[in-house]
Amino acid sequence: MAIQRKTHKVLVIGGGGREHALCWKLAASPAVARVYCAPGNGGTPAVATPVAIGAGDLDGLLRFARAESIDLTVVGPEAPLVAGIVDRFRAAKLPVFGPSAAAARLEGSKAFAKQFMARHQIPTAAYATFTEVNPALAYVRAQGAPIVVKASGLAAGKGVIVAMTVAEAEVAVRAILAEGVFGAAGAEVVIEQCLAGEECSVIAITDGKELFTLPAAQDHKRIGDGDTGPNTGGMGAYCPAPILTPALAKQVEREVLRPVIDGMAADGTPFSGVLYAGLMISPEGPKVLEFNVRFGDPECQPLMANLEDDLYTVLAAASRGALGGYTPHPRPGAALTVVLAAAGYPGPYPKGDVITGIETAEEDPHVVVFHAGTRLDGDRLLTDGGRVLGVTGCGATLAEAKRRAYAACDQIHFAGKTLRHDIGARAR
Repeated sequence: MAIQRKTHKVLVIGGGGREHALCWKLAASPAVARVYCAPGNGGTPAVATPVAIGAGDLDGLLRFARAESIDLTVVGPEAPLVAGIVDRFRAAKLPVFGPSAAAARLEGSKAFAKQFMARHQIPTAAYATFTEVNPALAYVRAQGAPIVVKASGLAAGKGVIVAMTVAEAEVAVRAILAEGVFGAAGAEVVIEQCLAGEECSVIAITDGKELFTLPAAQDHKRIGDGDTGPNTGGMGAYCPAPILTPALAKQVEREVLRPVIDGMAADGTPFSGVLYAGLMISPEGPKVLEFNVRFGDPECQPLMANLEDDLYTVLAAASRGALGGYTPHPRPGAALTVVLAAAGYPGPYPKGDVITGIETAEEDPHVVVFHAGTRLDGDRLLTDGGRVLGVTGCGATLAEAKRRAYAACDQIHFAGKTLRHDIGARAR
């Protein structure tokens, strides 16, 4: 995998915390001369050249990559993957990392993913799918609660309702199917068994044959301490997650990751890119809650902070189908990310509040602040999204990483700053 040093140009598509983390890691590669980020955010200009093209402008992104002779395009968010950006780039003979639109259905349709898992004997919760309200309500009443109601399509991480009562599940069904709260993403619902256990995320890079599996991470979805309040896109994450023991990690590769790669190939839709398995470690063993086809956000932030390997080398090899024999070398220790969110998130929230203190926070060499919902206004940094920053600490132990991350959070200020204070509390 020898790569000529400091000659390659990379385009990262997206504008959130995940994309800032990817730009940061790719810019550190000895193979990369320049990173572009389209459209980026208020923090990405420190490590990447901003490009004023939205992540959904597939034609514009294709033109830019061709004009600039980009050596590798890395697609951050799920929507352009589901829309077929990788197919477009491959048809134009442009190097790109990510799955085809057909393979991206693993995330784009939860109903498709459940049917795929049933077909290939991948462990997951019992389920049924519906497109009409009354049959869905009848199923909920027959199954009882707790029960999980999911919009089948892309809902920015917010389309999952864990209903503790039948009445809550009925409200969720009506909201998704009848009221259209998630738009087209809710044209179909998946209703499934509520699994007991502890969640973790396993993320692997694959070329369609080989797996480069990163350390397990654990996300924290609900807005409030103690896993209270509504689901969000993620309020913090850490790695490695001790819940996934070495024995369980081997089981996940054997029973989940490898069957996905083999099954997608057998179905005529080979999968290359990022395979993200959201898992419940249940008393019966690991079971899949969901698949994503891109790096998790915020899991990407601590994973990049704790990755020893040259990310460009790995992603470029995967895009060429040449990942064989390459294994990850995570840094010893741990990394933990705390999300600083705007007041009101995941509901309506203000924008345009001034952010201060990041430079002070990053005076600790073991801290990096990844921007998510920020923008620059002259020399001022302003809030511009629900999840504003991902404050990441590294350490020899998780406790040390956590202490550094929260100390850095205390240095950063903006009106209405919201955060969880228990990221990593479940780690034992």
